[in-house]
Amino acid sequence: MRHGTHHADAEIGTAELDTALRGGPFHVALRAAIAARGLPLQRVQHHLSRYGVKVGVTSLSYWQQGARRPQRPESLRAVRALEEILQLPDESLIRLLAKAEERADPERPTGRSYRSLVEASGVLEDLLAELESPLDGGLHTIGHHERVRIGARRELLGRESQHIVRAHKDGVDRYVAVHHGDPGCDPESTAVLALENCRTGRVRRHHDTGILVAELLFDIRLRAGDTFLFRYGFEDGTAGASSEYVRGFGFAGGQYALQVHFAEDALPVRCHRFTQHSAAAPRSGRQELALSGRHHSVHLVEPRVRSGIVGIGWDWE
Repeated sequence: MRHGTHHADAEIGTAELDTALRGGPFHVALRAAIAARGLPLQRVQHHLSRYGVKVGVTSLSYWQQGARRPQRPESLRAVRALEEILQLPDESLIRLLAKAEERADPERPTGRSYRSLVEASGVLEDLLAELESPLDGGLHTIGHHERVRIGARRELLGRESQHIVRAHKDGVDRYVAVHHGDPGCDPESTAVLALENCRTGRVRRHHDTGILVAELLFDIRLRAGDTFLFRYGFEDGTAGASSEYVRGFGFAGGQYALQVHFAEDALPVRCHRFTQHSAAAPRSGRQELALSGRHHSVHLVEPRVRSGIVGIGWDWE
C-alpha cells in the first residue's frame, strides 16, 4: 500500500513538473523539478559546485520561492547546469526566464532576445578565458566616452571609445575590449582599430553570437595607482537595421558618456535612454532624448556607473 502511494505521488509530481515546464513561471518549475528528483537544496548546491558554479543555498531557496530571479552571468550558468542536474530538457528553465522578461517589458525592442544575451554571456566568458583575462583586467575606469555611428541603411557602422583608467595592481599592460554586433552581423568582417596609446593584440571572434574580443596592448606596464588614457574603436556595418545600443558594466566605475550619431538621411522618429540591473531584469529609468538638429545625435551621461546595463534605444519611421 505504501509502495502504491509513493508511486501515485511520483506520478503527481511528474505531472506538476510537466505542466510547470510548459507554462511556468520559472520558480514553480524549478521547485517542481527539485521536488521530483527528491534532492535537498544542499545536494543541489553540491552538484552545482561539481559544474564549477557557486550558488548559495539561500539563493536557491529564493529562486524556487520566486523571491528572486537569476540575473547575473554566474547565476544564468547555474540555471543551465540545473537543467542537466535535474534531468530537464535543454533550454526549459532558460526559456521560462525569457518569457518572464518578455512579460515584464513588452515594449522591449526585439533586436536582441533575452536568450541570445544569455548565450552571449557564456560565449564571452569562454573567450575571455582564452585570453586569460581577469574580470576587471586590473583596471578601474575613471572615465569612458563612447561614440556610436548609425549609417544610412540604419546599420551600426561602428563605434569609438576613449578610456581613462587607473591600475589597481602592478604590471598591467593591456585592456580587453568587447564588441557585440547586432543580430546578423559578421564578426569576421569587423575591424579593430587601435587609435591612440595602444596597439592590437590577440583577437577572438564568435560568429553565431556576433561577439568579438580584442586585446589592446599598452606601450608601458602600469604600476598600482597609475592612470592611463587610450582610444580604440570597431568598424562594423555588417548587420541590418539597429534599434538600440547597450553597454554592460560588471563593476561600478567612473563617468560614462554615450553619444549616438545618425546619418542625415536616416533619422529616427524618437529616442530614449534606459537602464537595467541585468539582462534578466526589466528595463527602467526610461527617458525621452531630443535629437540635436544640427549634428543628428543624442547622448546620455552617467556621472558614476553602477553594475548593470545602460543604453539608448530609438524607433524608426
